[in-house]
Amino acid sequence: MKKSKFSLVPHKAYFLELVERTDQKLLAAWAIECAERVLPYFEQHDPQDRRPQIALETLQTWVDTGVFRMAVIRSASLGSHAAAREVGEDNPARSAARAAGQAVATAHVPVHAIGAAIYALQAIYRATAVDAEAAVRRERDWQYQRLLELRQS
Repeated sequence: MKKSKFSLVPHKAYFLELVERTDQKLLAAWAIECAERVLPYFEQHDPQDRRPQIALETLQTWVDTGVFRMAVIRSASLGSHAAAREVGEDNPARSAARAAGQAVATAHVPVHAIGAAIYALQAIYRATAVDAEAAVRRERDWQYQRLLELRQS
């Protein structure tokens, strides 16, 4: 049976509310973790292209130092999204690169963290041959629980 196209199932209202009440640097740390969980899909596709990894490293530097330079953030985000476009077809590698590109943009606009989480879900959906919806549900549950843990630490 052919798998249907990934459809964005909105996060529950309580999930979005949690994101809205979370500090930007915590959201950035969470976005990094969401993207890192799927980054291997991109790395398997093109082990030489480090642009998505550089995007996550750039965001981690901002989290660690608080130094924000829009040109650096924008360049890292655009680089990761360019890597995604170069993948071509919709597949887990493309979604993983997009997750990293959205994650680094969290330094500029906090809501980009949700984009990182959604693209990570999309990567998992595209990578899962059997019961992709269940895999997405498990990942979404992990995302929510992990954000709660970060807020409590």
